[in-house]
Amino acid sequence: MTNTTELLKRGAELFPGEVVTTAHVRHLDLPLQAGRLALITLDNGFDHTKPTTFGPGSLLKLSEALDQVEAEAADGKIVAVAITGKPFIFAVGADLKGVELLKEHGDALAIGKGGHEVFKRIAALPVPSFTFYNGAAMGGGVEVGLHCTYRTVSSGTPAFSLPEVFLGLVPGWGGCTILPNLVGPANAVKVIIENSMSQNKQLKGQEVFELGIADAIFEPADFLEQSILWAAKVLKGETVVERPEIDRGENWDQCIAWGRAVADAKVHGAAPAAYRALDIMAAAKDGDLQKGFDAEDAALADLIMGGELRAGIYSFNLVQRRAKKPFGAPDKSLARPVSKIGVVGAGLMASQLALLFARRLEVPVVLTDIDQARIDKGVGYVHAEIDKLLAKGRVNGDKANKLKGLVSGHLDKATAFGDADFVIEAVFEEMGVKQNVLAELEAVVSPTTVLATNTSSLSVTEMASKLQHPERVVGFHFFNPVAILPLLEIVRAEKTDDASLATAFAVAKKLKKTAVLTKDAPAFVVNRILTRFMGEIQSVIDEGTPFETVEKAVQPLGLPMSPIALLELVGPAIALHVSETLHGAFPERFSVSENLGKVVKAGKRGFYIWQDGAQVLDPEVLELLSFGDSVLSEEQVLTRALDAVAQEIGLMLDEGVVGEAQDIDLCMITGAGWPFHLGGITPYLDREGVSERVTGKKFLAPGLASVPA
Repeated sequence: MTNTTELLKRGAELFPGEVVTTAHVRHLDLPLQAGRLALITLDNGFDHTKPTTFGPGSLLKLSEALDQVEAEAADGKIVAVAITGKPFIFAVGADLKGVELLKEHGDALAIGKGGHEVFKRIAALPVPSFTFYNGAAMGGGVEVGLHCTYRTVSSGTPAFSLPEVFLGLVPGWGGCTILPNLVGPANAVKVIIENSMSQNKQLKGQEVFELGIADAIFEPADFLEQSILWAAKVLKGETVVERPEIDRGENWDQCIAWGRAVADAKVHGAAPAAYRALDIMAAAKDGDLQKGFDAEDAALADLIMGGELRAGIYSFNLVQRRAKKPFGAPDKSLARPVSKIGVVGAGLMASQLALLFARRLEVPVVLTDIDQARIDKGVGYVHAEIDKLLAKGRVNGDKANKLKGLVSGHLDKATAFGDADFVIEAVFEEMGVKQNVLAELEAVVSPTTVLATNTSSLSVTEMASKLQHPERVVGFHFFNPVAILPLLEIVRAEKTDDASLATAFAVAKKLKKTAVLTKDAPAFVVNRILTRFMGEIQSVIDEGTPFETVEKAVQPLGLPMSPIALLELVGPAIALHVSETLHGAFPERFSVSENLGKVVKAGKRGFYIWQDGAQVLDPEVLELLSFGDSVLSEEQVLTRALDAVAQEIGLMLDEGVVGEAQDIDLCMITGAGWPFHLGGITPYLDREGVSERVTGKKFLAPGLASVPA
């Protein structure tokens, strides 16, 4: 035990800022005269808004608690040990702030070994051990419980996962080894690989029980009491826990192969964490736990010292911290109250916005359009979506009626918007149309009403230029689908004042969107980068490189979909419009594809069709297109696309389109689904040497998304 203590003390010295989780021991007389229980409660001294984590200091505290209960068990003073958490939180795993600080492979190895040595002591206790998962449990929090003899879970548990692969790690304190031996390889692959790689999907309490991770499930109101009673029944032999026999034959290998297929589909071999986890799970087939633990230690250390994890932590910090304090946003005290919203337009986009505003702000929302039929259709769409939420149990009857009552429509803008505090237009993407709409609005709204535009690429400054009060106009660019993608690009035009901008950020926060401040530059952030990327891809195809070569070339990026599939999702007409806008602004870098123009003119949705369950090139589209005879290799295609992106990002930062490179990455992760494990885009460009090749320097400071020097 001395070696473990020394390991952890050394780790604690490396991480002086750790919020230490204590392990309080108290004793209870069990019901049914089952004996005395030592209950260990994990608690960092804060409420549920600061979840309990494990750093080296916290592991030391748990080890000290185990010293006590080990001795008590040996002396016959207790018959069992149980572990639970503070209200609403069990434990959410390793403290990533400590992992960020590690600079040496040996220190990373020590963290893995230290966790294992402490957790193994739970399994080695001379009395049965129980975990009572009373709330959120992730990573090391889940793994503590896996080392216990029995587990219960609260039905109110909102989030339960092994998210390590999502971040670029493996479940390294027993997860990869114990879980498949407990619940079988299929369920283990689902939790460790499939859920983690599906945007870190969380399990609810009922699912934890159904998967066999927990042996019993109880309601939150009396969860601890019921868990203690259940433990007493187990100890008395009144309740016998039966677990299914694990199939260690061919099925195990098939499950691992399925896991590899999932990983290939997500990252195409470009990120190592999932494959390392699957290797350990494959080796766990023989049930040799110590061999598995050693493999987990090695994988943890290698990955902690690798770029993927640092990029994953960087992404995590962006979406968890930077997103909550938008860079460059005005003082929030300048924001005006918003008690009514106006939406100009009643098409699909406008209707989605109306639904979102009503649900999040719970204030009246009024739509207008050019005729009553369009208005009725838009309001009808919102009401129908609310009915769907009711049918799914997402809202109750009273809430559904309230939300439907908040959304209405009116033909007359003066009546609709005279008392609105915030009005957003979502009309046709044409400058003259939008200027006319803003002029009509200015004539009927109050002097303090914020006028927002959902433009995806047009100049907000030009849009506001003909108004008497252009200072009230702000860009408010949502991404489709509105209800799913978190990003909201908030655009400051040349004359936008702080009060209007602060109000826009306050509204964004209530909408639960990730707001990023951007300068009024063509296509802002996401569309500018994607259009440059897609433009190079389209040019390569037009010049003669086959579609399949281009598709394979970008697979190492692990994008959520291929560029051609993305084009179909966005829509060729919109892609063409944005490329024309950017060509007008930067003709030397942004081209307009004649082939894409032909696809749009023909009314086609894209280049592919489905035939016999497979995606094939549409022969009708191919008839329209003309190609050159310049054929590039996969490597040449990727280099050309990445060089273009790096050049554009460098120029955007020079122009001050956003405050820092971190905002580019936050936009790409939350607005374009750019891979979390890459850190967005700039850490990848830095890591691959593209940034320096193209711009002469890296985008990020050393240690920000890489191992500190």
